[in-house]
Amino acid sequence: MFQVTSISAFSDNYIWMIHSSDNQVAVVDPGAAQPVIDALQERGKTLAAILITHHHDDHTGGVDQLIEKYQVPVYGPQNCKYSGINRPLKDGDNIELFNRRLSIKTVPGHTLDHICYLNETGSAAQLFCGDSLFLAGCGRVFEGSMLQMLQAMHYFKQLQADTLIYCTHEYSLANLAFAQTVEPDNLYIQQQIEHCSNLRIEGKATLPSNIASELLINPFLRCDNPDIQRTAALYSRKVVDSELDTFTVLRNWKNIF
Repeated sequence: MFQVTSISAFSDNYIWMIHSSDNQVAVVDPGAAQPVIDALQERGKTLAAILITHHHDDHTGGVDQLIEKYQVPVYGPQNCKYSGINRPLKDGDNIELFNRRLSIKTVPGHTLDHICYLNETGSAAQLFCGDSLFLAGCGRVFEGSMLQMLQAMHYFKQLQADTLIYCTHEYSLANLAFAQTVEPDNLYIQQQIEHCSNLRIEGKATLPSNIASELLINPFLRCDNPDIQRTAALYSRKVVDSELDTFTVLRNWKNIF
């Protein structure tokens, strides 16, 4: 299991810093370079690699400056629209990072080039999932299809329960407000709202989450739940009788929530 710390960027992004045992680090989705440079200097770390999940600028905007300064490998999807990747990856690939294996899973939906990195070495698995899965939410479907995004949710659901989820935005309270609207009687959601609210009052990140928690609170992972399907039907005023119909209604609803 990696030691992982966060670097804040923009208004609500997290750049994840993955630590080795010898002061080397990798960073995930550096949308800005200066916060990374500052963190490296403050913590006495050496940048060894950059991991990219998808091409959006708030995930890649700092890469060129970091490459120029540190000349490190940049891992990312082989079909990425960002051109700075020099270690292209496809579904099923594995990479070695600090003597641990990261497996690559393509999860199109938010973008067509989106991938996740999964470390299953150690006491708990760790998932670096960009904008595909959030605490109590999922990414908007910009380039892919609703079916592709639902298939990504199926992938997340089958991961081991203790898998830690390192997504890249502090969207938790907004996502939980929507989840509570979908499931107003879900006590787990209320407990998570209280927990995350206290963390934010203290200026702390609400992340990482984990799969076990998400299976209880995340409506996008629960589209096979009859109560959620009924809520989706009431909201959309049409017949909703499948996971895909439910997911589509919820994702479109969340877009305007």
